[in-house]
Amino acid sequence: MLQKYYTVKGYGEHEIVIEKSRFICYVNRAETEEEAIAFIQQIKKKHWDATHNCSAYLIGEHDQIQKANDDGEPSGTAGVPMLEVLKKKGLKDTVAVVTRYFGGIKLGAGGLVRAYSRAVSEGLNAAGIVERRLMRVMQVTIDYSWLGKVENELRSSVYTIKNIQYADRVTFDVLVPEDGQSSFGEWMTELTNGRADIQAGAMEYAERLLPSS
Repeated sequence: MLQKYYTVKGYGEHEIVIEKSRFICYVNRAETEEEAIAFIQQIKKKHWDATHNCSAYLIGEHDQIQKANDDGEPSGTAGVPMLEVLKKKGLKDTVAVVTRYFGGIKLGAGGLVRAYSRAVSEGLNAAGIVERRLMRVMQVTIDYSWLGKVENELRSSVYTIKNIQYADRVTFDVLVPEDGQSSFGEWMTELTNGRADIQAGAMEYAERLLPSS
């Protein structure tokens, strides 16, 4: 598993108009090629009357699956430029579709490349890009007498509380960087005078939304 990678937050869409042609970009997260193909088909069905529905997607930890489709535009002027935007942004598990309604003015090869590239870039900004970082779920179990202090300290720290379980005792599920387990454990032990039961749980990804570019 990758320590971290970038992908889209989820579904997004954005429209631009260039020389009277409408370019509508749709983007989504897709973790399998089947999901990417299903999304492309969904957009094609929605815009069955469009001049073109061009697409591109990157799937896999090492971008094992890369596909681009010009859907009738001159070869290399739509799908590949769209794919290049995804790659330049360092995205993974992402699919993009740009629907074009021709406005009567030809853009030429260079104009098409710029138009499709811009459509995807703005579509990605609309969807939002997240950093997914691999974290360890650390389980901290304490008596209720420590609840207020531990919760306040955790919420004002760099760590993220994923969940709190209330039973005979209280258990916090806290997301901690893999290389920070020891320091986290030491901090919790000191904070509770050694009264906390600390266990390392499963690994999972935590997401952080990046500012728009």
